[in-house]
Formats: sequence, structure tokens, C-alpha cells
Amino acid sequence: MEIIWKTKAFDALSLNELYEILRLREQVFILEQECAYDDLDYKDQKALHVLGLVNDKIVAYSRIFKAGDCLENASIGRVLVRKDYRNHKFGQQLMSKSIAEVHKHFDDKLITISAQCYLIQFYENLGFVISGEQYLEDDIPHIAMTRDDRTS
Repeated sequence: MEIIWKTKAFDALSLNELYEILRLREQVFILEQECAYDDLDYKDQKALHVLGLVNDKIVAYSRIFKAGDCLENASIGRVLVRKDYRNHKFGQQLMSKSIAEVHKHFDDKLITISAQCYLIQFYENLGFVISGEQYLEDDIPHIAMTRDDRTS
């Protein structure tokens, strides 16, 4: 199964793409994880949106930020793969693409994420290391993790 990657600024997203992104985020973060939280945080307008498409349908998504727009360092957030596509290793591809897009668009080699704790091993396999204490965000355990490619 082939996935096509696109990275778009907020203003370049079509209405259908925006609707599909918001629907996916709702399905994964609000319904699937049973977490009522404020997803529409006015950060989408600052972000670049990384889309993974299969047959013109968004199945993987993240948003990336330059340093200072969301966290102190460049960052990646709202990382998701549609539930029925999770057995294709699109999560690793999505994160690799997101990291590359941070490097390309922001020329930043230091990336911080707010990782859900159950995914620590997944992010460690992608070169992130724990860089903070565990905390609750919307009643879900999270931890700060950082990837430093400045010496690579």
C-alpha cells in the first residue's frame, strides 16, 4: 500500500482537507481516547500540516511548528494514524517525514514533542530521548521528549 506525503500551510488546505483533518483528530483524540479536550486551539494557523494520503484519503497526520510557535523548540504534535491503517507502519513513516519537514522548512535540528507515555518506546526508536518529568495533559500521562540532530 503506497502512501503519498504532502505538507501544507493552513491557508493552503482545502475545506475538505481541513474537515477531514479535524474529523480524524476528533475520532482519535476525543472519541477513541475518550478525552474531552479543546482541539481547536488556534495553533493550526501557525502550523505546517503533514498529510499522508492513500487513495486521496488522509490516513496519517501531524502538525509541525517552528521554535517558539508552540513550544520553545521546533515541535511535532497531533500525531495520528487512522485506526484501520495502523498495521502498515505509517506511524514511523509519518514521524520520519515530520522530522524531515521540520529540518527542511525551519532549518531546525532540535525538536521537542509532548509524547503520550505509552508511546515512549516508539519515539525512542525514532531518536527522541526523555527530557522532562511525566505530567498529565487532559488526564492522559505525557512526557517531554527531545531529538537533537545538531551534531548529525
